[in-house]
Amino acid sequence: MPAFRLPPAVGYLLAAAAGILTTLTASPFELWWLGPVAAGLVYLGLHALTPGQAALRGWSYGLGLFGSGASWVYVSIHDYGYTGVPLALLLTALFVAGLALFPAVTLWLYRRLTGPRLAWLSFAGAWVLGEWLRTWLFTGFPWLLLGTAQVDSPLAPWAPVGGVYLLSLITALTGSLGVELLRRRAWAALPLAALWLAPLALPAQWTSPAGEPLRVALLQGNLDQAIKWTAEGQREAANRYSELTRAQGDDPDLIIWPEAALPMFEREARPILERVQSNLAPDTALLTGILQRDGQGLYYNSVIGLGDVEGEYRKTHLVPFGEYLPLESLLAGTIAFFDLPMPAMTPGPEGQAPLRAAGTTIGNAICYEIIYADRVAAQARQAALLLTVSNDTWFGRSIGPLQHLQMARLRALENGRQVIRATSNGVTAIIDERGEVIARAPQFEMASLTGEVQPMTGLTPFTRTGSWPTWLLAALMVLPGLRLRRKP
Repeated sequence: MPAFRLPPAVGYLLAAAAGILTTLTASPFELWWLGPVAAGLVYLGLHALTPGQAALRGWSYGLGLFGSGASWVYVSIHDYGYTGVPLALLLTALFVAGLALFPAVTLWLYRRLTGPRLAWLSFAGAWVLGEWLRTWLFTGFPWLLLGTAQVDSPLAPWAPVGGVYLLSLITALTGSLGVELLRRRAWAALPLAALWLAPLALPAQWTSPAGEPLRVALLQGNLDQAIKWTAEGQREAANRYSELTRAQGDDPDLIIWPEAALPMFEREARPILERVQSNLAPDTALLTGILQRDGQGLYYNSVIGLGDVEGEYRKTHLVPFGEYLPLESLLAGTIAFFDLPMPAMTPGPEGQAPLRAAGTTIGNAICYEIIYADRVAAQARQAALLLTVSNDTWFGRSIGPLQHLQMARLRALENGRQVIRATSNGVTAIIDERGEVIARAPQFEMASLTGEVQPMTGLTPFTRTGSWPTWLLAALMVLPGLRLRRKP
């Protein structure tokens, strides 16, 4: 049967719809089964298009995906970047259109370099190579990867084997094989069944408990971002976190404050922290996100500890326009959104050792870093527990914080490590080693979340290797479809 042939305009509309369907796979909707459908819609009739038409289909998919799934950036620009509605809409549109270039370039290269031979295989490989490109190019933005939503699907046991990119690969392959089935190619049922039934034979657990559980208290101050960096906000933050800490008594082994809980630098915060430490029980440790300024005048977004704590962590992967301004000489002062509320941060060194707190090694990921699977795996190799502190206030009441939580859940599953997540206003949560949320605090309230977390030992295959085996597999899957010589 010949390949499906769709009018290009219909294909663009279906691709945009596929982008929206991909958003619906993610939190808070969690319709994971739509992932293969979305990939199938992009693949449908793709080899009947010219490379330029394929690029437009990819761009349409990106517009649908990021226009629906990353719409929260408008909240950051308008509500907290003090930008008027027309300009905020324009900047959001440019952000979405720019991100949409990644699937556009992916499909342009795919269509230009490959032919119809084993297209179902090479398509899935190209999809993952495109996600890899989006992860690292221009500092990267691995948000809304196709595989992330599969944390809740029958494919989830693949996550400890190959991580989010293996989940993306299998999801995209399911979509392309599904199209082949629609073309009455019955052989496609065999690899489909293998992909979805193989998880039944995978180990239920790759890691095991190490020692006794820790009693933890995660504190959520819920301070209004609009006043946070004012003198009033500084006083209110100090009062809230001090009171929440005193209310815990001597029960917790570990207390966590979120990212930049005290809106000041460590030097200015030191008297507050010393008063808090003087009231801690002797065997209680406290970790807090804090901004640091060193003797050379460099600024860091960090996690430090009080009490039974060894070491500190400085954020290595910074957020452009949030923690530093790209092209600062050109953009600084042009509009309010580009005026950072604090000095530009400096990235911490690569390969930092985990903290040791309450007798446990703790790997760290500050805010945005939790979405980078390989960075988290590098921390997990040396840690029994994972911690992420964040200030999701920038997302407002959008879907952003729930997407952020879902990615933290996948990091737990990938590494067989429990994750404790402390945020300024939600979603503060305790996540077990299977990626399940076992406790969470309400959003947009001042709260303390208490519970037990279990340190774990042992490494999953993904923790050992990271993503490179999947990226290599994706490249090998593209090879059979390459055209060594173009037809005249």
